[in-house]
Amino acid sequence: VQLQASGGGLVQAGGSLRLSCAASGHTFSNFVMAWFRQAPGKEREFVAAITWSGGYYSDSVKGRYTIFRDNVNQQVYLQMNSLKPEDTAVYYCAATERRYYSGNNYYNDDKYDFWGQGTQVTVSS
Repeated sequence: VQLQASGGGLVQAGGSLRLSCAASGHTFSNFVMAWFRQAPGKEREFVAAITWSGGYYSDSVKGRYTIFRDNVNQQVYLQMNSLKPEDTAVYYCAATERRYYSGNNYYNDDKYDFWGQGTQVTVSS
């Protein structure tokens, strides 16, 4: 599957952004979709995933971010509210067809087989 992320930009602290990731090439509904991010000088970290059983979020974004998907149009979104300067990073969408009994597996980037290019999110203070 090919993934194309968009929607990043510059926003003030407290503001909102919505990221989009368009998928093509495979049956989108078969995939678990996720967002990861990587800040300068830091490792890539899990942000959110949406599986057949629901959404998973990192503690740092829980309550502020929402992941949702549109299987008809083959898109996954990340609505980001109450943004903080520490949310500044390159955000990546990812996909996997692997199925795990424990949703905790989807927190790990090595469980994803397909990655989009990143989209930069910058939050100014």
